[in-house]
This record gives sequence, structure tokens and C-alpha cells, in this order.
Amino acid sequence: MRIRALVYSVAGCAAALAVTWEIGQAAAPPAAPPAAPSSQPPAAAPAPKETPSGSAGPSKTASGSSGTFAGGTAQTAYGPVQVAIVVKSGRITDVKALQLTNQGGRSVAISAGAAPILRTEALRAQSAKIDTVSGATYTSDGYRTSLQSAIDKAHL
Repeated sequence: MRIRALVYSVAGCAAALAVTWEIGQAAAPPAAPPAAPSSQPPAAAPAPKETPSGSAGPSKTASGSSGTFAGGTAQTAYGPVQVAIVVKSGRITDVKALQLTNQGGRSVAISAGAAPILRTEALRAQSAKIDTVSGATYTSDGYRTSLQSAIDKAHL
């Protein structure tokens, strides 16, 4: 009986996550053209904690800062979360997950499902004031923390 309840619970969470992702995709702004390959490390590799990353580096223009800024690594109960933002003319144009929770297959699957939703919300809000993805509380909290760190580094 408990196994059946657990299976239904997991299936319900997966369905809710899929529906939320679908809604986010339908409401998302048009995607930007694919960026040129970057020299950033793979998603599983740790990135520098306190320095902006990217080949161009940060720069300050009359209309705002530009460059790629890596947020600090947020430690969660299920592993580290770290994001980087790409800023052009003082606006966040991309958010990249450098690390997502990595302890256990379920945690990895939850983070993989939540990351696109969190990215879309961050681009829409242009801040770290984004909602928690249902079923991905630890990932959402870590994402927000790292995102705010990157925003602070970009002086936005």
C-alpha cells in the first residue's frame, strides 16, 4: 500500500512539473538565436566562486554593465547550485546553470526539470525575485541565492 502511494505521489509530482514547464514554455518570450560555443566548463565542473567569467569579462557602459557573471555556489541539502548570468546593456539576457543538485538520481531529475522554469522566470523578472518551483524547493532556493550573487556582481 505504501509503495503504491509513493508511486502515485512521484507520478503526480512529475505530472505537475511537466504541466508547469509546458505553461512556462507557452508564456515564454521568443528564444534568442543560439549563442556561439563558449569556453565555459561543462555543467558538472565547478566554476570560480567570486570572479566574473566569460571571455569578454565585465564592462561598464553608459547604459549599464555587460559581461558574464558567475554567482556564488549555494550549498543545498542535495548538493551545490550555481548559475551565471549574461548581461548586455544592463539587462539579463541569459541565465546558465553551471551546477545543479547532484546527490541521487531523483534530485538530478528534479533539478533538470526545474532549471528551465527558473531560467524563464529569472529572464522575465530581471531579478532573483522568482517563485519556487513546486517539488524543487532546494533547487529553487539555491538557484535564487546564486542568481542574486551574480546580479550583485553585475551591479544590477
